[in-house]
Amino acid sequence: MKLAILGTLAGLGLLAAGGSGLEIGGEPSAPPRAVAVAPAGAGSELIVVPFGTPEKGMMLSVIDPRQRVMGVYRLDAGTGKIALKSVRNLRWDLQLNDFNNEPPLPQEIRSLIEQK
Repeated sequence: MKLAILGTLAGLGLLAAGGSGLEIGGEPSAPPRAVAVAPAGAGSELIVVPFGTPEKGMMLSVIDPRQRVMGVYRLDAGTGKIALKSVRNLRWDLQLNDFNNEPPLPQEIRSLIEQK
């Protein structure tokens, strides 16, 4: 099962990279675009966003909107290896009204508008 998931991710990464104009290990020639895919028999869609950097190679963000979880994978063009770099449950992150923002903050803007 794990092998099937990794194979699917690798295939999606290559498909997404080819479709977005991304050069593995190089600068993107076009902005990356999300690719939504329905895994066989899963009944839910994953959102795959490819991106790349010269020093890191090909990267994939895989988002499961049903579970509100995001994973980031690195695909090594030389070896073909796939490495899971991070996973994060977004449920609580998305409950915040603002975080790490510059003023004016949303509540400050709301206060200004309500004064009128």
